[in-house]
Amino acid sequence: MSDERWVVNASPLIVLAKVGHLGLLHRPGRELVLPEPVAREILAGPDHDPARQALESGFGGAPVSVDITPAVAEWSLGHGESAVISLALRRMATVMIDDRDARRAAKALGVPLIGTLGVVIRARAEGRIASASEVLRQVSGRGFRLDDALVAEALYSAFGEVWTC
Repeated sequence: MSDERWVVNASPLIVLAKVGHLGLLHRPGRELVLPEPVAREILAGPDHDPARQALESGFGGAPVSVDITPAVAEWSLGHGESAVISLALRRMATVMIDDRDARRAAKALGVPLIGTLGVVIRARAEGRIASASEVLRQVSGRGFRLDDALVAEALYSAFGEVWTC
């Protein structure tokens, strides 16, 4: 039995795959859950996409069917984001999501959440990577938008690492 369950949205999975750090999502005792709409979104990508290749190789296990809960539907989010939050509510899990509106909805609904920044910070704290700032630079270099002030504060307060914008 896992002691931690994360329901994963597409964007964090895609960007971590692109920079070769998809493995940061794995940890003993952590179960990753992938809703069907998220899997469909990723599998619709180009053949050479690392996230698509990972899913086709079995990453995340079999996608899970989910009905959108009425409380989540009221937020008018994308289908993937709605599925992630709905599934997390049902399974008492953490959502891994970066979309601002989806994060607001998850917070309002009492769903624990983590984003790409949080995953990288945790991995650094666990000693799984040498530099959180280096991984985040790679992520940023792939077009993933980061809040520079938030990143700078998180890196400095947690590890004394400097983030230059």
